[in-house]
Amino acid sequence: MTVATTTAPAGGEATSVAAGPVEETPRPRPRPNIAGLSGTQRAALVLMQLGRDRAARILARLSDPEIEEVTAAIVRMERIDRDVVDAVIGEFHETMSVSQQVSRGGLGYATQLLEGAMGAEKAGEMLERLQTSLAGKPFEYLQQADARQVIALINGEHPQTVALVLAHLRPEHASQILTGLQPAMQAQVAHRIALMERAAPDIVAAVADALERKSASVLTPRESSAIGGVQPLVEIINRADPSTEKLILEGLEDRDADLADEVRSRMFVFADIVLLEDRALQLVMRGVDAPTLALALKGAGDAERDAVLRNMSERARTNLVEEIELLGPVRVSQVEEARSEIVQGIRRLEEAGQIVITREGEDEYVS
Repeated sequence: MTVATTTAPAGGEATSVAAGPVEETPRPRPRPNIAGLSGTQRAALVLMQLGRDRAARILARLSDPEIEEVTAAIVRMERIDRDVVDAVIGEFHETMSVSQQVSRGGLGYATQLLEGAMGAEKAGEMLERLQTSLAGKPFEYLQQADARQVIALINGEHPQTVALVLAHLRPEHASQILTGLQPAMQAQVAHRIALMERAAPDIVAAVADALERKSASVLTPRESSAIGGVQPLVEIINRADPSTEKLILEGLEDRDADLADEVRSRMFVFADIVLLEDRALQLVMRGVDAPTLALALKGAGDAERDAVLRNMSERARTNLVEEIELLGPVRVSQVEEARSEIVQGIRRLEEAGQIVITREGEDEYVS
């Protein structure tokens, strides 16, 4: 493009001078839309531009949950568009050194940041939890399957395989499945769940894949992690009916008496109502009808009976004592069923955080 300009020297006539070509000012590139990025993702991008040392020093000042969130974002960002990075940096109004700009994330970089911030041991523990959550849950395809279908699926499998599957499922779901197994298998599986602490990720993945392929004809629809142990077994048994609970514990007793004792010590049974505070026991009794309470107290020890009666009004106490006497002889199974109903109610209230059960050996609370 050529432009003609007119100049007028002092005291002279104006003359025309031909100017050379003039370049047009380039239009700025539009800033990419980063509205879809969360605050955690933006923070991760900024940290990724600072270099390991400075980023690690910043991470060290964050809380553990914040570190996990930012690290998860970094792990997911294998490669980032430079324009997106520039837009985020511009948004934070920070001046970046070109030599320190980083456009890659990933597990390796996240590991280096964490190790610099908190040391190798703690970084390893956090990455273990993080990688487990990022990898997804094994046997997730069984979580919503009907218990009877899962029983059919694992029928004939080795007890160790069944234990591995149940240890990954929700306790209430695993309890339904365990209840449907043969008594001999129940004891073997219970024993293996209790002794199981960690499982190699490749083994878990192989079992999960094999069962998923097998499930097509039955169902309708990475790092090692803690999946078993005594407590998961206790949670499973706690949700079983009294007869199944008894069979499992008896089978466990035959195989490992010490382990059976430990499981029993962690379970809440009807006799443990004496461990409840009065306010907690009153809350439990509101959800129990009088006939069930009378059946449960039939043949109960003095301690359990006194714990219930002292938390009732005088009139209700009199009525309950009369109802117990009027029952006459009753089957043991009826009493166990009534007690199980009350215990299940107690466990639900504990899980909901409405009551606290102080078991033997646990620290007491201070008001």
